[in-house]
Amino acid sequence: MIRRKQQEISDPRQIENILQRSRVGRLATLGADGYPYITPLNFVFWQGAIYFHCALDGEKLDNIARHDRVCFAVDTPLAYIGTAYSASPCDAGQFYQSVLIRGRAELVNDITEKVGALNALMACHEGVAGYTEVTAETPAVTRCAVVAVRVDALSAKAGLAQGKTGTERENLRSYLMARGLPGDRETAELLGR
Repeated sequence: MIRRKQQEISDPRQIENILQRSRVGRLATLGADGYPYITPLNFVFWQGAIYFHCALDGEKLDNIARHDRVCFAVDTPLAYIGTAYSASPCDAGQFYQSVLIRGRAELVNDITEKVGALNALMACHEGVAGYTEVTAETPAVTRCAVVAVRVDALSAKAGLAQGKTGTERENLRSYLMARGLPGDRETAELLGR
């Protein structure tokens, strides 16, 4: 549950856009020692689930076999506002968008789904046309595991100066457009919505 309701993102298209643009997420499982185990990994959001591939064995899969309930998080850092904008260090901060998923992880055994997920991963991460698609006969298909995180609950939020007045947001937007650092233009556009 999101405490600051003004930061909540509820539009499914906007949430899917964040998931489609993100390339690395973090999977939280429960380790054998009772501690959370967090793994950063490449993923794709495809057919309403998170998919990733990995080795055929390892701690992540051992944890999933014991406890299939997982958390998966992605975030998109945007512009950072520091003390050059406001002299108060309390006003410094990172603009961002994020998605948090609670779900159940399972090995994908269906070959059609596994091949589809691997091709979705390739399409997402290759970034260029012309790569060789995976088929059921591709030798690498049997040498990797594919895991699906089936979504039970999803929440998304953005830190985009929602608590600021319209004038303050416009001043931030103008500042970011003039500053021109990585992430500034995108943040300025999001502030203008």
